[in-house]
Amino acid sequence: MGRPTAARLVLVALFVATAAPAFEAGSPEDTVTRYLAALKSGDFDAAYGLVSPAMRQGKSREVWVKEQKSGMAFADVKIFDYHVYPGKVDDAKAEVPNVLSSQDRFVNQLGLTEHELYTLVREDGAWKVDQQVIVEPPDIPKWFPSSGEAADKASKPASH
Repeated sequence: MGRPTAARLVLVALFVATAAPAFEAGSPEDTVTRYLAALKSGDFDAAYGLVSPAMRQGKSREVWVKEQKSGMAFADVKIFDYHVYPGKVDDAKAEVPNVLSSQDRFVNQLGLTEHELYTLVREDGAWKVDQQVIVEPPDIPKWFPSSGEAADKASKPASH
């Protein structure tokens, strides 16, 4: 395999640009995307900078990172994929939906697709992840309107 041609580089750039939604830098959606990317790659140090004081529970970066690493390893958490959707912003609070494909030893042993809702708060002008909850099937159409079969998918294993 020789040097990449210009056409090949353009195709790679187009793939990368379309592989994930492009959210405005610093937006609530961008924050959730960076947070999930950090969790997926095990970069808890980066994740710490994206969470609110409430999620840190008064813990120093070192302690919080160590606890996250231990908890993820103990539960054997694997994040396969995620898809962040446009959120709703109301002043200093935002809610951002996400579809997560993951598996763990205790809660999601079958690797079911989870519909999540992240609450973010503004802290010193930046959005911080404050809370994450699972969206119950009856509420899925409210947060994922383009997903007509979303409620059905919530009860089936994710395809990999």
